[in-house]
Amino acid sequence: MQGLIFDIKRFTIHDGPGIRTTVFFKGCPLTCVWCHNPESILPQPETINKQIEFDGKTIDRKEIIGRFYTKDELIQEILKDKLFYEESKGGVTFSGGEPLMQDAFLEETMLACRANGIHTTLDTSGYANETVFRKIASLADLILFDIKEIDETQHFHTTGVSNKIILHNLQWLATAGIQTILRVPAIPGYTFNEAYTKTLKKFLQSIKSDTVCEINILPYHAAATHKYMRCDYENKMNDTKTLDKKELVSMKTELEQAGWVVKIGG
Repeated sequence: MQGLIFDIKRFTIHDGPGIRTTVFFKGCPLTCVWCHNPESILPQPETINKQIEFDGKTIDRKEIIGRFYTKDELIQEILKDKLFYEESKGGVTFSGGEPLMQDAFLEETMLACRANGIHTTLDTSGYANETVFRKIASLADLILFDIKEIDETQHFHTTGVSNKIILHNLQWLATAGIQTILRVPAIPGYTFNEAYTKTLKKFLQSIKSDTVCEINILPYHAAATHKYMRCDYENKMNDTKTLDKKELVSMKTELEQAGWVVKIGG
């Protein structure tokens, strides 16, 4: 069995506790308007043009995004940094894309991580049938769960899919005893306004749980602009400004008033 991975980042510090290796799975069932990893969406390798400046000349070079790994090959990559995990109480984070699209390979890899004593974090949109979600979530030490829109119509408009199964999985997760951090993207024109904050606050009050330990507000940034250019994809957020953390204080305060621990950034 093989899994399709489009990137492996070492020494990450924003995808769970301690020093981590983040493994990015290729393929995502959502097409978020504000996606910051557009190269992750297609569930197969793709070839893009990459321009390199050398000696005053511009050279075009083909680059393949996405490589297939066996479980043993991927574990070998993860184990290279085990010493740093042990010293910092870190581990590995499975992100994407959406890792749950490759659930059989993900399950194999997570079991191997557990066998090697490695802390595992799953970064997910929660968009998977409940059997898959519960099976994989139960293997994780920590879940980073992305909440986008609460309103189903708006969620479909901005991501291309309904959020019914996502919210259903989140409600189960709140009772499952698995440590969870909720991640909320603050997107100008979409999820960055007073009405959305109040809707989110009301929904979160319905899933209050001791194991949902924190909310991270993720401010929109334009760092993915070059990715859209390289992949020749339309960037629907092209004229959207990057949010400053100071602009998110009111959103943070509103959610804190509901009793949540809230951080800006992840």
